[in-house]
Amino acid sequence: MMESKKILLVEDDKNLGFVIKDNLSVNGYEVTLCEDGLSGLEIFEAEVFDLCILDIMLPYLDGFNLAKSIRKCDKEIPILFLSAKSLQEDKIEGFKIGADDYITKPFSMEELLLRIEVFLKRTKKEQESNEPISIGKFSFHPQELFIELEGEKKGLTRKESDLLRYLCKHKNVVRKREEILIDLWGDDDYFKGRSLDVFISKLRKYLKEDDHVDIINFHGVGFKLDVK
Repeated sequence: MMESKKILLVEDDKNLGFVIKDNLSVNGYEVTLCEDGLSGLEIFEAEVFDLCILDIMLPYLDGFNLAKSIRKCDKEIPILFLSAKSLQEDKIEGFKIGADDYITKPFSMEELLLRIEVFLKRTKKEQESNEPISIGKFSFHPQELFIELEGEKKGLTRKESDLLRYLCKHKNVVRKREEILIDLWGDDDYFKGRSLDVFISKLRKYLKEDDHVDIINFHGVGFKLDVK
């Protein structure tokens, strides 16, 4: 029998927390529910989880700062934010921190279950392949989340690593913005599009030390990892 995936759920709304935990448990997940950010961090540091679901407005330690602390411990674990807010700034902030998805309340349990399944499958697939990838003079280590040039390492966030791996897979080919967003993050809404531009800018900055490598922006179309 396959081992249940462990999910950390941090939600201060007792009713919603119970409903989410109950539905996830019925679908085979082992769920630990915490009602504030500090207890969520304590539990995360004490146990091993496969995925985190975090509300943003939490007592004692908000979801953003909780996610930052989690990322210091584990750069790879998928993090999904739950929030009643739909402000552009909040969504972009969440993705910058390293969140994998952002679900606005109210939402359906079917939607949440599908998104969880997507990220757990992706994590498993990434763990199966851990070979370094050559990008010009760089050595890219997607699982360890860094690129290396002449012995110097530059750490990447999970989002940056996912995007760079995707561009490497389609090296020297123009990929449409919508294709990148849907293939990597499930949809192509405005907020994820804005975040994509941020990640592209960061990757371009990291790769600028090799004149033969660049990420070219085809305005209104998409991007291409150009390796000469």
